[in-house]
Amino acid sequence: MTATVSTADGPPAAAGRVAELHAIREQARRGPSERATEAQHAKGKLTARERIGLLLDEGSFREVEPLRRHRATGFGLEAKKPYTDGVITGWGTVHGRTVFVYAHDFRIFGGALGEAHATKIHKIMDMAIAAGAPLVSLNDGAGARIQEGVSALAGYGGIFQRNTRASGVIPQISVMLGPCAGGAAYSPALTDFVFMVRETSQMFITGPDVVR
Repeated sequence: MTATVSTADGPPAAAGRVAELHAIREQARRGPSERATEAQHAKGKLTARERIGLLLDEGSFREVEPLRRHRATGFGLEAKKPYTDGVITGWGTVHGRTVFVYAHDFRIFGGALGEAHATKIHKIMDMAIAAGAPLVSLNDGAGARIQEGVSALAGYGGIFQRNTRASGVIPQISVMLGPCAGGAAYSPALTDFVFMVRETSQMFITGPDVVR
């Protein structure tokens, strides 16, 4: 005869963990807050996920690393660690053709790039190159996340290196959808096609305060 022993780590505990995971994924999907979403809409701009939804065939998007968060400390960053770290990455199809995509989420750190944010972009760029498929970037960001210092700048270096490696290998398309400063302008300048939204998008080296 076999005895069955129930423990705290049994099915009820597992069900609780699954429910927790679903809640975390939903939090990542919604973004930082309704207020941040309303502020984005008030500027006449869509959220990163809304933009991806318009670009790709319905239901085709497969997200990569939606739960990644930064590991930086200092300047209050340790108390603010949103999921996705301000960039949505993945792949889907456009009229049935596979396309890789990343989109800055301006609601999170103004779309600024840190180490984790850059690592996600590096990964999706590597996947696009390996697959021989087009890469589309939806840009709406404040450049490097200065609080992360050289780690953020090194992240941009990795993006630029991949831009040049992909040149002539896969189509690279940049869509400028808001204020794009620093590396958020340098990388698109290395791509094959750049589209800008009239009276909404800008590309510039850095802000006037930094220049001064």
